[in-house]
Amino acid sequence: MDNQIHTSESLRDVKYEIRGQLANHAYELEKRGYEIISLNIGNPGLFGFRAPETLRLAMIENLGQAEPYCHQKGIFPAREAVVMQQQDRGVLGLSVEEVFIGNGVSELIDLSLRALLNDGDEVLVPSPDYPLWSAAVSLNGGTARYYQCDPQNGFVPDVEQIESLINARTRAIVVINPNNPSGAVYSREVLQQIVTLAETHGVVILADEIYDQMVYDDAAFVPMATLVEETVCLTYSGLSKVYRACGYRVGWCVFSGDIERASDYIHGMELLAALRLCSNVPAQWAVQTALGGYQSIKELVRAGGRLHQQRQVVIERVEKSPYLSMQRPMGAMYAFIKLDDRFATKLDDAAFAQQLLEDKHVLVAPGSSFNTPYTDHFRINTLPDTTTLNEVFDRIDSLLQQRA
Repeated sequence: MDNQIHTSESLRDVKYEIRGQLANHAYELEKRGYEIISLNIGNPGLFGFRAPETLRLAMIENLGQAEPYCHQKGIFPAREAVVMQQQDRGVLGLSVEEVFIGNGVSELIDLSLRALLNDGDEVLVPSPDYPLWSAAVSLNGGTARYYQCDPQNGFVPDVEQIESLINARTRAIVVINPNNPSGAVYSREVLQQIVTLAETHGVVILADEIYDQMVYDDAAFVPMATLVEETVCLTYSGLSKVYRACGYRVGWCVFSGDIERASDYIHGMELLAALRLCSNVPAQWAVQTALGGYQSIKELVRAGGRLHQQRQVVIERVEKSPYLSMQRPMGAMYAFIKLDDRFATKLDDAAFAQQLLEDKHVLVAPGSSFNTPYTDHFRINTLPDTTTLNEVFDRIDSLLQQRA
């Protein structure tokens, strides 16, 4: 007799290896006294990045108003600040009624897919993707169909392939820009081509833009919503990355484009938001200050800034390594690094990550965790100081030299 209490069948195709078995093993090693350099998650606060002080002050000053539940969509000042940011970017015709505040973007991805999908519906998701997207599609009865963003093409979407995947069951296209894990930043031309496809076929655009201001050198971020007129666009962003406040758990989702067509969809998402009453209220009071105040992220990503310098160390160490290569990341806080072809029959990404953790005490995320058809990449975050990053690449090269 089987006495086990089994999990739901809906979890069968769900994976999130960024915090999966490797991360659990790293935790066990730490409990045994080993010091692990954890590069599996983009968590700025762990690496000495602080949220702007003004955000903390805004929360403290409004704690007295933060004890009751708020509206299921969020407090008015936070939603109004998001509307004003969108207007400044050229997205017009919005009101606070089209803005939802959530417990991070993660919750809003889940709610928006739950409100949209019926069993068997399909969502076009990039490969590589941020795996929450695939998981949330599956958990809400949908099927993720992957369009390739090939390394050989700079991880830029293949628009012709996207079009070939669209059928009668396609409900949405996910666009992650700036991209996690690859660091690619998409051109206006590519984004416009995707928008044209979506408008032609009546497909919703789901624009994950959590790294919107985190771009380097001559890369330019183009908000997807500024290009959309004749279909519905959902834009996701929040305080976690640009404002270095992951633990606040504050994100937002904005409906734009053909708002009239989205009225039933918005109502469905409002119903789901009401079922969880509201999102974390104290941290919502930081949104207006964050979006309306000085954008300190610009200092970090420009030449000489900490994020820029750390990214440069990664670029230089990969270029010097005989065992590694990568497409230069132009946005976000990650590097998606390729193992040399000599390891193809010796060491796939999962085995490499496992051995790197066991032997060198460095935790990375295998590339196949991001739903790739290849198994020769791994992702690190670029958040540690330059000394730590150099130590990481010393350990990686040492391990690969042993296996070459």
